[in-house]
Amino acid sequence: MPTAMPDTALSIIAAILLTLVAHVLARWLSLKIKGLPTIIVALALVLLFLWGIDWAYDDYYAVAKPVFDHLLGYVTVLLAVPLATMSFKGLPIKKLLGIVAIASLIGALLPMGMTLLFSLSQSTILAFASRSVTTPIGLSIAEIISAPLAMANLIIIVSGLLGAAVAKPLFAKINDDRAKGLALGLVAHAFGTVEAWQISPTAGRYAAFGLAVNGLLTALWIPPLLLFLL
Repeated sequence: MPTAMPDTALSIIAAILLTLVAHVLARWLSLKIKGLPTIIVALALVLLFLWGIDWAYDDYYAVAKPVFDHLLGYVTVLLAVPLATMSFKGLPIKKLLGIVAIASLIGALLPMGMTLLFSLSQSTILAFASRSVTTPIGLSIAEIISAPLAMANLIIIVSGLLGAAVAKPLFAKINDDRAKGLALGLVAHAFGTVEAWQISPTAGRYAAFGLAVNGLLTALWIPPLLLFLL
């Protein structure tokens, strides 16, 4: 049976270093092997490291979660930095906002419609409402509409992982980094933004734009609509 490391400052540092090393190695591998999703590889490496040092995942998670949950809000705010460096001169802003608005509607209504089609519970339908936005915004939406937070969090994470995993093969014949980044930010939110930065700074900035604006729009229309309907 896996052994538990003591819940001390040393175990917190170990969890951070383990996660960081996994990400660095995943980043290196993704540069060496075309089409390899960094996030998925990093997760696999974390699990491999935990197995190698005989550290139970639940114990690692209990130590790492408070730290990364605390940092998550700061990271979301820091998305303003790449947005501030974007050059909007000559860009079709109205068309971009139109794309984001459509993505916001489809990203929420399509999964909710599918859960309704399969006759799932109301709480499950509500949890899927925040599928297309990043975790801090999605959990805030879930809390307002009284959706189960654990389920909403799981849906957000899984959708982001899947989007980031399949993006690179789908982009094989697309040469515009702006389109790649915007698509990743809209479909796979934070996970997609990480993958977009691996493509290029331009893709990363557009992913941050898609993530931020989509999250803002979704947070503005989803809670009032669902609270009105319910």
